[in-house]
Amino acid sequence: MREVRTAGIAGDWLSQHGYEVTRGVGGTGVVGLLRNGEGATVMLRADMDALPVAEATGLPYASTATAKDDEGVEVGVAHACGHDLHVTWLMGVARLLAEHRDRWKGTVLAVFQPGEEVGRGARGMMDDGMAARFPKPEVILGQHVMVGEAGTVGYRSGIILSAGDSLKVKLFGRGSHGSQPQTAIDPVIMAASATLRLQTIVSREIAPIDSAVLTIGALQAGTKENIIPDDATLKLNIRTYNEAVREHMLAAVKRICCAECAASNAEREPEFTALDSYPLTENDAQATARVAAAFKAQFGEHAHETAPAAASEDFSVFGRSWQVPYVFWFVGGTDPAIYAEARAKGRINAIPSNHSPKFAPVLPRTLETGLQAMLAAAAAWLSAEAQR
Repeated sequence: MREVRTAGIAGDWLSQHGYEVTRGVGGTGVVGLLRNGEGATVMLRADMDALPVAEATGLPYASTATAKDDEGVEVGVAHACGHDLHVTWLMGVARLLAEHRDRWKGTVLAVFQPGEEVGRGARGMMDDGMAARFPKPEVILGQHVMVGEAGTVGYRSGIILSAGDSLKVKLFGRGSHGSQPQTAIDPVIMAASATLRLQTIVSREIAPIDSAVLTIGALQAGTKENIIPDDATLKLNIRTYNEAVREHMLAAVKRICCAECAASNAEREPEFTALDSYPLTENDAQATARVAAAFKAQFGEHAHETAPAAASEDFSVFGRSWQVPYVFWFVGGTDPAIYAEARAKGRINAIPSNHSPKFAPVLPRTLETGLQAMLAAAAAWLSAEAQR
């Protein structure tokens, strides 16, 4: 939610190319409106936020930016999820549409969204009156760079991304000297035991045919080796594809953490704080078929149906709020030679992926493919053929 510089670049670019530009939507969001006669209204979305990651790609254009996070800690800042590509793709499409108005009819909403990584950007823009301030789109289109052969696009009807929930759990003990554990209630033990037990939710409580992921990304406690601290904190993330599974996992997390505290005779129950939440991304079947046909025409065999990913997005908030179809797809960003070698060795998972400090989509092929993909998808609604 601090994308001031990027939002300024996007807004200025849209203005230069004749769009009606509205800035500061939902914080730093930017909306460009381009009307070009009668026809469909199509919304094209790019998320533009970065991550608290120090880039380690070694590339000449690697980010060297730093900032203070919400807790005041100085951190590196990098577009380690590829949102810089997303912004560039949409800027390119916006320019081409503006320069070739004789080739299409309709209205384009170019939306540069903040705060996807914290799950607040899309909701913030809708809460800031997008539905009342801008034309209602007939379809909403978005894309994401992922590990995969550069030059390829992957589409899917139905669920393509999981729902995501992040929680912070604070466990309360009683601090004491490290040499006198009998006078303490050790929150480190509680946190360690809870960490192991929480891993059994997926393996022992979720049916094998129901996919789910639970990851504990942070366990924070204490400051010194001979001090038993007063409390410990877990930060965890859940990914699910089914609402019943999601509710079961959230309840199980609370049940297990409370039970571990009770087992340690803790004097307080744990404190649960929701950090962010993402709905399922579930592509509309008819709209996806239209996009898939456009991709087949554009990319041939390099367009393929993909499996769902255990990642989450707030992109669907726009479609859910407006109650219109939406389609989200993937663009491969891995050097084809590197991807082929990794696949042959069964080591695709070793390729640096989104959120890795070494995530580095190959250029220019990824740049060109994403630009072509979004333009082809938009043309499925905006072209003269689509109007007939």
